[in-house]
Amino acid sequence: MKLLVFQHLAVEHPAVLREFLKEDGIVWDAVELDEGGVIPPLEAYDMLWVMGGPMDVWDVEEHPWLIPEKRAIRTWVRDLKRPFLGVCLGHQLLADALGGTCGPQRPPEVGILDIELTEAGKSDPVFSGLPHKMKALQWHSVKVAQAPEDALVLARSDVCAIQAMRIGRHAYSMQYHVELEPSTIPDWGKVPAYEAALAKVRGSGALEALAREAEPLMPGFIANASTLYRSFMDVAAPAIAK
Repeated sequence: MKLLVFQHLAVEHPAVLREFLKEDGIVWDAVELDEGGVIPPLEAYDMLWVMGGPMDVWDVEEHPWLIPEKRAIRTWVRDLKRPFLGVCLGHQLLADALGGTCGPQRPPEVGILDIELTEAGKSDPVFSGLPHKMKALQWHSVKVAQAPEDALVLARSDVCAIQAMRIGRHAYSMQYHVELEPSTIPDWGKVPAYEAALAKVRGSGALEALAREAEPLMPGFIANASTLYRSFMDVAAPAIAK
């Protein structure tokens, strides 16, 4: 089993999910698109994960590599029909690539906030094992405003209606950060765009406060990440075996 990962910032990697990949002996290759990484032939891979980043889906003039990335996502999901997982920007890129729309998130969601499963999420093979209401790390000022026509919305929050979705049988994405690990918040706080967003929403000293807030919740975050990962792999396995 081979996994391809699209990254848009060095510190936005699969984080705690790397531990689960290691346990399963899964080989994965990361393409750092923001650093000029080239998308390899997709047919050589079984799964595609697309991570977060500080750019927006419409920033194609500043980041022209977004165009072939969206094309690759569309080919992967629509034509190859292989397992896909998108997080934050990856969630937005999936929507944009498949005919949905993205727009400003007002107010921005930055911090540890509540999300809840929809009725569809409660019965979904990947999301059904998660708590119906849970805390999650959010760090975004853009949202999926309209999901692709064939998308099933799996989770929501009070200010963001499309927190997670499924397209087809095994293309999943989420706006929140399921991959959170202890080093995530301090590492992201060093990114100027992220630090500015955090300070704007939560005020001065927000980084330290957010890290303190996350610390006692970390076992639950990791448990939820493990549950989602294991269920996703169970769903992905039959598609990979074909």
